[in-house]
Amino acid sequence: MKSTLPFSLALVLSVSACSQKAPADTSQPAGEAAPVAEQPASRPQPPETPPASTRPADAVPEVTTDARFDGYGDLRFGMTAAEAKQAWGGELNGIPAEGESCYHLSPKWVKVPADFAFMIEGGKFVRYSTEADKLVAPGGGKRGMSLDEIRKLYPGAEEQPHKYVEGGRNLRIKDSGGNGVLVFEIDAAGKVSAWRVGMPPQVDYVEGCS
Repeated sequence: MKSTLPFSLALVLSVSACSQKAPADTSQPAGEAAPVAEQPASRPQPPETPPASTRPADAVPEVTTDARFDGYGDLRFGMTAAEAKQAWGGELNGIPAEGESCYHLSPKWVKVPADFAFMIEGGKFVRYSTEADKLVAPGGGKRGMSLDEIRKLYPGAEEQPHKYVEGGRNLRIKDSGGNGVLVFEIDAAGKVSAWRVGMPPQVDYVEGCS
């Protein structure tokens, strides 16, 4: 004979099983993703400070823009010797001889004034000159270039015989703005041996301060 549970007992067991199920989460509608927590706005970063120049004031110059018709770097013709030293920003060696108003100032890297020198006369910066291969004159000329190369760079330059070098020449170039004069010395082999920039009459001193 088939036995069955009484109907009342079956109903009680069914209700009990349903009550043990976990309640559905009704906090978020079906089919929608949970909201993402809002991120705080990023704080603006200050702009980076550009690195300071690492070229010491007494280092051998490496840029062609230092040489100008009106001076050299931050130095300008007509500055006093004190102003020129301050504009250079490094040590400049040189003092006038007793009773002399003309002398040269040179950076620490210079072994002899002929390599690179600033001329001071009457207390004013009036000229600079060089026999160094590395330095470049206004307009691109430099020591070791040929006479023809200088003529091409500076068309219309005034040519004069060199006072002491047989077969040598001097090429004189005036700045169109009247700020100064550039002079190239050409040796007997037709090569630039030295150049200088300055104001007349000092730029035409062949012996420098001598």
